[in-house]
Amino acid sequence: MIFAVRPTARFLMLALALTFAAVKPAAAQSVLRDSETELLFRDLSKPLIQGAGLSPASVNVVLIQDPEINAFVSTGQVVYIHSGLIAAADNANQLQAVIAHELGHVAGGHAIRMYEGQGAATKISILSLVLAAAAAAAGAGEAAMGVLAAGQQVAMGNFLSFTRAQESSADLAGASYLSKAGVNGEGSLQFFKKLGNQEFRLAVPQKDSYARTHPLSSERIASLEQIYKADPAWKRRTDPALEARFQRVKAKLLGYIDPRRAAIVYPESDRSVPAHYARAYAYHRSAYPDKAAAETAELLKASPDDPFFLELKGQVLLEGGRPAEAIAPLRQAVSRAPDQPMIAVMLGHALIATEDQSRFPEAKQVLKNAVNRDNDNPFAWYQLGIIYDREGDRARASLATAERQNLEGQTKLALAAARSALMGLKPGTADYLRAQDIAMVSETQLKKDKKNKRDDGK
Repeated sequence: MIFAVRPTARFLMLALALTFAAVKPAAAQSVLRDSETELLFRDLSKPLIQGAGLSPASVNVVLIQDPEINAFVSTGQVVYIHSGLIAAADNANQLQAVIAHELGHVAGGHAIRMYEGQGAATKISILSLVLAAAAAAAGAGEAAMGVLAAGQQVAMGNFLSFTRAQESSADLAGASYLSKAGVNGEGSLQFFKKLGNQEFRLAVPQKDSYARTHPLSSERIASLEQIYKADPAWKRRTDPALEARFQRVKAKLLGYIDPRRAAIVYPESDRSVPAHYARAYAYHRSAYPDKAAAETAELLKASPDDPFFLELKGQVLLEGGRPAEAIAPLRQAVSRAPDQPMIAVMLGHALIATEDQSRFPEAKQVLKNAVNRDNDNPFAWYQLGIIYDREGDRARASLATAERQNLEGQTKLALAAARSALMGLKPGTADYLRAQDIAMVSETQLKKDKKNKRDDGK
């Protein structure tokens, strides 16, 4: 039977669909990449990942720029941490607690199972729609709307109950991973108390969590407190060196994202390492190169061989229009941290930016080594493309462009560049096969996009 959905019913269906869409993690936030931060995430998460029975080589913890105090997982073994959460966390232990909770979602396959919850709720919604249509056909318009509204409410309640169960499961799993890693669970309780204070400030009802995707923070604390206090790790403190690294990363992130606030949180009177770090980035981002250089000099005075302080010195010089002067500290940084390809990419950039062709062979080798270690860096491929272009190697310049555009999601341009590369590369070589792969992936994605667009237009 074909029937028309009344505008009110259509609105309710749309509202339900939009609510489901809202619980899915947003994919549009900007990913922030930094060598020191990624190394900290790796070291903080490794024992937790192992505690979850997962491989540290297969799980990534990624930082995204978003001021909300939040973290989430998507499909695949990736944990996304909002920059706002780093700013809100007081210590490394609190960040570890959040990562442990998110690993509970990863290990439980919750991102995939979310569709099960949506499917069950959708079935209820469709059934209520059919019943409402039958009532409307019988002339009971008001009854039809009542049935429809009740069905939508039941569907949403069913879905919210499903997500709360997942959150509670992740809480308990996270507590288990912290225990196996020998990490104190106090940071978990501290962070839930912090979220509870936010709930009070926002006047979130505290009677029950029926209309929420997550349990109330007070409920979560009550269910976890005894578990943590009974654990042998309860009295164990965070490694001071790890805590110091967290405070450095937190400070530099604030200086990079919010220079004005960094000046308030870390005033000139604060002579600590995190304060110098925050102000160095804040001054650099605010176009005060001399002040940024002075703060960086204070950092290097305390730790002259620190690769990340050397990286910052090179960055200030390079982005301040002094690439030749940036080379020495960046070379030193690469030698002190040879396993950090993003620092190597900055060195390659500085060598190219001098416009001195005698430096290009070194830049080429540095950049090739960098992409071999980390081929997910679009800027590295852009710089390598410049070298190939200057050498007159159009085919490999096109391949580097295809790599960059593929990473940036520019499918049409990636396909065109890959096809251009194929015309100049020797068949059967590694570069030829790579260009072929990018072309095939791009063609498949374009066909998929075209089909989806055609289906949406029906």
